[in-house]
Amino acid sequence: MDHPLYFSGQFLLSTPGMADPRFSRSIIALCSHDENGALGINIGEISQDISFHGILDQFDIGTESLPDRDVYVGGPVEGHRGFILHSLDFNLSDTLQVGNRWGLSSSLDILGAIAKNRGPEKWISALGYSGWGAGQLEQELTQNGWSLTPGEPDWLYETQAKDKWEMAWHSQGIDPSKLSGQFGSA
Repeated sequence: MDHPLYFSGQFLLSTPGMADPRFSRSIIALCSHDENGALGINIGEISQDISFHGILDQFDIGTESLPDRDVYVGGPVEGHRGFILHSLDFNLSDTLQVGNRWGLSSSLDILGAIAKNRGPEKWISALGYSGWGAGQLEQELTQNGWSLTPGEPDWLYETQAKDKWEMAWHSQGIDPSKLSGQFGSA
């Protein structure tokens, strides 16, 4: 069982106070968070460099009748490494099950299954990930760079990438245009 202070299966929303411009308007699905650090996939930015068919072509995996899809920029770490965030109706030996919310897989087996229409019902692909060392995410949360929300697993699969950040704020009853990048202390 996860420690009550660990946030796997939740979403991080960057705030206007986010100091790192790489994470401006980011929404990150946290897949792993424990005493050693955290790993998440940014689901708010689409790669302009490659599509899903392009990835499959690199591995000589035929696309058969599979429509092409966008690939997300999962984060600045290991930008060449691929990940599939998916519904829990599909499980491989390397799948990290994120609570009862979604799975995270990174093997060629899932690419082959998806290409043959035998993969998960719902899925998105990403290159790279967002990572934090031990205690780093907790520190960033205290510095008003991120807001945490349980959100809905369907945020992964529905809603256009460019709309996810605003949609997530609105789901919390917050108009993000009213957020200030300036924070004070009492």
